[in-house]
Amino acid sequence: MDKGYARPTATARALRNNATEAERILWRAISARKISRIRFNRQVPIGPFICDLVARSICLVIEVDGGQHNEEVDAQRTRHIETQGFRVIRLWNNDALNNVEGVTEEIERVIANMPSPAASRTREGRF
Repeated sequence: MDKGYARPTATARALRNNATEAERILWRAISARKISRIRFNRQVPIGPFICDLVARSICLVIEVDGGQHNEEVDAQRTRHIETQGFRVIRLWNNDALNNVEGVTEEIERVIANMPSPAASRTREGRF
């Protein structure tokens, strides 16, 4: 932890306990394997960042962004997370608040179009 990062576990726990309304609504819609039987976790540290929702089994990160987000900073964050092998999708708070069905349909579409993790391991020669 000598890179100056806060303790990621404590920070993630605090973020889970203080989730935005949009994060809570989306979490209720996707928790308990409700989407494509995929398990998601909330506020997961990946490198120096804490990601809103993560499905480790398929390497998918979902970020729920409000108006306070800076596009340049978000782009740098996304690039870093992608270097760790994850696909990142960004959703707006307003969409989660006002159209959670549409948001979950988009997440299902993204998942359906992702390559199988087993297929990528086979291509790389690992089983």
